[in-house]
Amino acid sequence: MDAPAPGRLDSINVSRGGVPKRAIAEAAITAEGVEGDRQRDRRYHGGPDRAVTLFSTERIAALQAEGHPIAAGSTGENLTVSGIDWTRATPGARFEIGEVRLEITRYATPCANITASFAGGDITRVGNKVHPGWSRVCARVLMPGRVHVGDSVKLLDPTAEHGGAA
Repeated sequence: MDAPAPGRLDSINVSRGGVPKRAIAEAAITAEGVEGDRQRDRRYHGGPDRAVTLFSTERIAALQAEGHPIAAGSTGENLTVSGIDWTRATPGARFEIGEVRLEITRYATPCANITASFAGGDITRVGNKVHPGWSRVCARVLMPGRVHVGDSVKLLDPTAEHGGAA
């Protein structure tokens, strides 16, 4: 059985705090997060279990088709990826992006800072409780390194990674 084709890193997004985050071509990723990225309120953003936030290019395109003014980085994700079955991007799953390895720790809770990305300010559109499979996800860094726009992205099977036991 063939492994699924790899996805692609479409955008690396950083800011000095807040949203939208601006796109850059490459960055180092460490246990502390993405080089050049800062969070305004560390109580709710950042830290080892929320070092990197990821979102799907396809989900962004679908939200745009619904009339939302969302764009890569506008909801605070650091890495925007395509070609991945986003319904499998769940806590415990692992991403391999270039030389970096990440483990999803939780779904990103939508906050008031991202209202401008949604028609009518409806941030619950990316809330996992209301719309499962449409949330941004937070991850911890298992293997640091550099990433570049265009790097291959693989969503590793968590059951294979953990010996098949749930």
